[in-house]
Amino acid sequence: MGHKVCPIGLRIGITQEWRSRWYAPKALFGKYLLEDQRIRKHIKKEYRYAMISKIEIERTRDDLKVIIFSARPGVIIGKRGVNVDKLRTELAKITGREVMLDIHEVSKPDLDAQLVAERIADQLEKRSSFRRTMKKAAEDTIKAGAKGVKVNLAGRLGGADMSRTESTHIGALPLSSLRAMIDYGFTEARTTAGNIGVKCWVYTGMKVDEPEEVPHGADAKAG
Repeated sequence: MGHKVCPIGLRIGITQEWRSRWYAPKALFGKYLLEDQRIRKHIKKEYRYAMISKIEIERTRDDLKVIIFSARPGVIIGKRGVNVDKLRTELAKITGREVMLDIHEVSKPDLDAQLVAERIADQLEKRSSFRRTMKKAAEDTIKAGAKGVKVNLAGRLGGADMSRTESTHIGALPLSSLRAMIDYGFTEARTTAGNIGVKCWVYTGMKVDEPEEVPHGADAKAG
């Protein structure tokens, strides 16, 4: 009896960091949770073509910080920072307080599972062949330095009357190893035949534990 588990949630605290970092009393927890959801939804909708990988949110008692990871940070920043000021004002209306923005560039988009999935979805919406699109995306990811990649498509592929699932797999993908650095991305392609789900897994290697610092003089031989 298998149970599907999100690869990101399974590895939080091991190879993945929390996407929302804050603490709240029980009375405010639900409010902040919905607020985080609205922030992410708004940014993804307004800057769909900015190739946003993930959005992290940090809260303290007085401050709210939104960290955006994008392969096209210039789209979010805009000319002379006009878009940043606009986004900061929009988020202030949603949250009711001042928001700090921090934008990071994703240097290798081909190794980011979410960006790979969104690129495949974009090609499917343009009516590209799903098999060719899947294969090319997987090959580009391997060329970028990944040790393994898997892409899964589900829906009315190619406009077929009956939905089905197709997938492609290149290299190793140790999903059961928690130390494996596996990134996961999901999105939907909105085609004329209906929505097509796109899942992507990217494996870049095993996490190496950092060596513990040895106290000065501890390695000296006794006696």
